[in-house]
Amino acid sequence: MKYSEKLTLLRLLLVQEHLDGYILQRRDEFLNEYVAPYAERLAWLTGFTGSTGLAVILHHKAAVFSDGRYSLQMQQELDPKFWEHYHLFQHSPIQWLAEQNSNHIKLGYDPKIFSEKDLEIFKNNYVNLFPCKNNLIDKIWSDQPTYPAHPIVPHPIKYSGLTHHKKISKLQKELKKNKIEAYIFCDPASICWLLNIRGSDIPYTPIPLVYAILYQNKVILYAEPNQYSSELKKFLGYKIQLKSRHDLLKDLHHLINVKIGFDKSQTPIWFIQQFANNNVTLYEHCNPILYLKTCKNNIEQNGAINAHIRDGIAMCRFLYWLEEHGINKNEIEVAHQLNQFRINTGKDFYQEESFPAISAVGKNGAIIHYQATQKKCAILKENQLYLIDSGGQYKDGTTDITRTVWLGKDYAPQSLQEKATLVLKGHIALAAALFPNGTTGSRLDVLARYALWQQGLDYDHGTGHGVGSFLSVHEGPCRISSSPFSTALEEGMILSNEPGYYLPNHYGIRLENLLLVRRSSFKNFLKFQPLTLVPFDWKIIKTDLLTKQEKSWLKTYHQLILDKIHPFLNQDEQNWLVKVCTFI
Repeated sequence: MKYSEKLTLLRLLLVQEHLDGYILQRRDEFLNEYVAPYAERLAWLTGFTGSTGLAVILHHKAAVFSDGRYSLQMQQELDPKFWEHYHLFQHSPIQWLAEQNSNHIKLGYDPKIFSEKDLEIFKNNYVNLFPCKNNLIDKIWSDQPTYPAHPIVPHPIKYSGLTHHKKISKLQKELKKNKIEAYIFCDPASICWLLNIRGSDIPYTPIPLVYAILYQNKVILYAEPNQYSSELKKFLGYKIQLKSRHDLLKDLHHLINVKIGFDKSQTPIWFIQQFANNNVTLYEHCNPILYLKTCKNNIEQNGAINAHIRDGIAMCRFLYWLEEHGINKNEIEVAHQLNQFRINTGKDFYQEESFPAISAVGKNGAIIHYQATQKKCAILKENQLYLIDSGGQYKDGTTDITRTVWLGKDYAPQSLQEKATLVLKGHIALAAALFPNGTTGSRLDVLARYALWQQGLDYDHGTGHGVGSFLSVHEGPCRISSSPFSTALEEGMILSNEPGYYLPNHYGIRLENLLLVRRSSFKNFLKFQPLTLVPFDWKIIKTDLLTKQEKSWLKTYHQLILDKIHPFLNQDEQNWLVKVCTFI
């Protein structure tokens, strides 16, 4: 079906539903970042495949909004005959609606894929939001994939480091303290952490699609009945009730005259609407699991360290292979080869990629979240810049790394070296930082940008995101970004460090490691320990732009790679690693 036909069908539904428009965001009923194929409604309707996006469809106009990571991608993927596209933070949906000269416009939406917080941007006296009983896209998507229901599996204590009984007990004490009878959890990653379970219902993130309600004396898990094995039932124990997801609505309606906790940014507004006539007290409170989950315990920290050693071996083998055999391969073939190295190195630990690899050569690297396809796939040639952003899901940890390399025998052009070195200087400044307890990532963000700023340059994405423990590669609430937020960095958190520079239609540079927050030798101060163990490409670094301290950091980091990775490589790979780690 053509995109024009899809829009025509949707607009016919708008007439039938007496709506002026419809809003759609790329989320599922659990508000996940990565979604199963059945929930790729935004991509199906518009052709835009970014991980974040919002569409507004009116009778005669339509627009898609996303952040700076996807500005070029929207331009390439959206047909301008049908869709306008905007940077979400520069031209908001409510601003666009105001420009349509429509008063008291009635916008339909699916309350199962929007949180109360998501809808706040539409609060305006000339916009009326109308919850639709069914998702309008589902009504016209005739060959929509089926809802997934893969087995839920235990995540043993040798990886989790803490039993689910202890985790549950800690949270139940908080419920009693705050006199909350029940707390609704809609974030599957949080439920996986709490119950020490994992799954495979969506790509790249090892979670099942589940809801849970935590009571003061029990937990109820909601999933498809065939997802519950006898092994799982034995592992969880009798205090966790396993129910069908179809029982959820009935159980919600039975919550009467009680105090119910929920996180308004993680709970679909549909849940809140079910309590309209139940005389319940709604207690808005940040998901308490988020903070507990983001500070990894010792077992999880050691797991992350081991996972990154395996990942470093795979990446170093890949980079050597790329130098020897990568020319004339296409972007998909090269990414596939990297995944094969991870499979071979990770053995029983490796499960899958932690996100779709961004394999981008030349001008494609300037598209921050570029995705190569069979129809749109470039060939790697000599004297080009190649960017590979990828990661792995291991049973004991999640990885995420970006390296940018020059596909030539000698140094990259001087202007490119200068830009790459500015990015590296920012990376080192953040990685080497000491900072006091209570410091937020927004206070550290400037370190990664400072060298670029001094040359009038910047990048339009955050500097770092939290990373889960065999969970989501993008994990809140910790992050490193210029946007103000209140979560302080604490010992045990894992974050990315990924400054970049992008020259549209030419190339992209991004250098990313994962960092573990540790105590420093100074009282009440913290530092970062590098988890990623992969060298930076000497051919894009202009060493005379580095300070003595920056060179020292780089030497120390590359020596760490030699110590940890060198013994696991073959002779040719070892020789290559010594060469690239000792260029200063």
